Amino acid sequence: MGNRLVGIDVFVEVVDSGSFSRAAQRLGLTRSAVAKSVARLEQRLDTRLFQRTTRSQTLTEDGLAFHERCVRALGELTAAEASLRTGKHEPSGALRVAAPVLFGRHCVAPLLVDLVGRHSRLTLDMTFGDLVVDLVAEGIDLAVRIGELPDSSSLASRQLGVQRMAIWAAPSYLARHGRPTDLAALADHVGILYGRADRDFPWRVRDEDGRVRDVRVGSRLRLDDLEAIVEAARSGAGLAWLPCWLVARLTRDKELELVLGGDQVLGTPVHAVWAHTRYLPAKTRAAIDALAAGVPALMQG
Repeated sequence: MGNRLVGIDVFVEVVDSGSFSRAAQRLGLTRSAVAKSVARLEQRLDTRLFQRTTRSQTLTEDGLAFHERCVRALGELTAAEASLRTGKHEPSGALRVAAPVLFGRHCVAPLLVDLVGRHSRLTLDMTFGDLVVDLVAEGIDLAVRIGELPDSSSLASRQLGVQRMAIWAAPSYLARHGRPTDLAALADHVGILYGRADRDFPWRVRDEDGRVRDVRVGSRLRLDDLEAIVEAARSGAGLAWLPCWLVARLTRDKELELVLGGDQVLGTPVHAVWAHTRYLPAKTRAAIDALAAGVPALMQG
């Protein structure tokens, strides 16, 4: 166990600096010493980390995977040492967070901006996107995901709350087409679907017998942006399945009306997700606690 970390810092520096020579300059070593350190590491691991040519070296597939884990391990060691030196569990360092665009903007960013404001040694680097990112490959400390999570042995999670959903329509649409009175009547109406060319998301509802059903309504509109769906619904283009927090102002202003509410329309769980680790940095733990405390209230609209 004693020598397992030997050479790791040199290997990471070679990758980060882009060459053995630049790594040697940064570490205050000779190029030969750096090359020998990497060679000993490859021998110990019984694998080739770099694909070398006369002019350059690139990471092998094993080298790429090993580098990702080394960076995370060294980051945890740095955070652990900082915590011991200060004798505190003060959040510090760069916190990298990924969240869906609209939910992140309205229900995540305000809480984390406030967290950074309360901790002078903490910085925030937040990415907004609706696609699922690889936390390890992208170096993300924490992600917020909406919907059921797939089983994963590499990820840990904490539920932040349940996003209440409902079906909405503009008064102009209801004036032209009438108001559906039950789930069966949805089949006679036009919907505005959230999805992409290869996939759309059905509307999850509970029928009169309490069974969960996926409802698919006829539609000529499939949009992958919730704000675009809101605008289409406001224009009277059809029914829309939307989170309540997103349309709260529009319902107050009577621009959208509730068609089917939370007693029949199932909500979607919201989770904080992070890579499994024995040592959870104080910055990540603080962010999870802040989101768990604040997200439910923001989802109320």
